[in-house]
Amino acid sequence: MSDIAINLVSKLTLIREHWSPRVIAEMNDVQFKLVKLQGDFVWHQHAETDEVFLVVAGEMQIGFRDREVTLRQGEMFVVPKGVEHITRAVQECHALIVEPRGVVNTGEAGGELTAGNDVWI
Repeated sequence: MSDIAINLVSKLTLIREHWSPRVIAEMNDVQFKLVKLQGDFVWHQHAETDEVFLVVAGEMQIGFRDREVTLRQGEMFVVPKGVEHITRAVQECHALIVEPRGVVNTGEAGGELTAGNDVWI
């Protein structure tokens, strides 16, 4: 157990690339990841797990085939497992993602935006 608080703003300064989640903490088998988003991600789903997005700074959208949810600073949303979605941000957005260890950011869609897994900062 660490006796040092995790400063999200400081950790975010260490992230240089968009769409590259970095682990900042772990609880049981659940990881807390910071990510910078800008532009459109890829349509994907996570068949085995829900995924939480909490906006730290900025604004992002989570698109579904039939609707879109906009999240602003301090807001969060849970994407249910198995639901196809896309994330996007017009301007750079900083978010915290909460999901089980081992989840690939692009699900089974793959592609050039697939980030390394279990990368800590």
